[in-house]
Amino acid sequence: MLARLARFITKRLITFLSVHEQGELAFLILEKMTTKDAARAAEPLMRLDSKVHELHGQAAIAQNRGIHPKHELTDYHQFFVERIQPGEHVLDFGTGIGAVASDIAEQTKALVDGIDIVPENIATAHLRFSHSQVQYFVGDGLKISPNPPYDIVVMSNVLEHLEQRPQALKSIQQASQAKRFLIRVPSFERDWRVPYKRRLGVEWRLDEDHKTEFTEVQFRAELAEAGFEIVHLEIRWGEIWAEALVSG
Repeated sequence: MLARLARFITKRLITFLSVHEQGELAFLILEKMTTKDAARAAEPLMRLDSKVHELHGQAAIAQNRGIHPKHELTDYHQFFVERIQPGEHVLDFGTGIGAVASDIAEQTKALVDGIDIVPENIATAHLRFSHSQVQYFVGDGLKISPNPPYDIVVMSNVLEHLEQRPQALKSIQQASQAKRFLIRVPSFERDWRVPYKRRLGVEWRLDEDHKTEFTEVQFRAELAEAGFEIVHLEIRWGEIWAEALVSG
């Protein structure tokens, strides 16, 4: 009863507060939680941490005119750009709104096809990231490959969304006929809070649609099972960035 009343009062109160004042109120509540009973506060704080991370992303995208600032701040596009040559045929698997595909085309003069299963993403790609050397397609990249053969497949924060990943990689490779894959995935080992949240039974993934988030050992094992040899791997910004070739 008291909890319900407190929730009602808080909801009414925050409507009269500015964003800054709401933040100050949140800090006061958090400080009270930890000073009163720090041990019992661990689980709700970890739940809050996951939610705040989600809200960080939403606010950052809104503040940055609809594009996540990580594109420019982490400079991960360059990992792909530096490994693609002019005139190569590239499949951007799970292209999203096309930010990576258009940048690859612009910087490398490669021919890029971007495919995404979400029609709204492709509509945004046409609107915001159209390029003379990029074609966008709506479809399930596990079932179709728009214009094979390809030289390279780019998978930027996509693999973690797939079930049965080794088999999925084999299917994508066979359909695309590409011999080289450039892959970026989130690392499970990015922060101690990730395994701690999992131990507490708290949502630990960066996205609830993630089927996994990778340890380096797991990532290497799954690519080997799929028939790939990793020729370059680096860990940056809590992510694994890798270049892999079809074995043999």
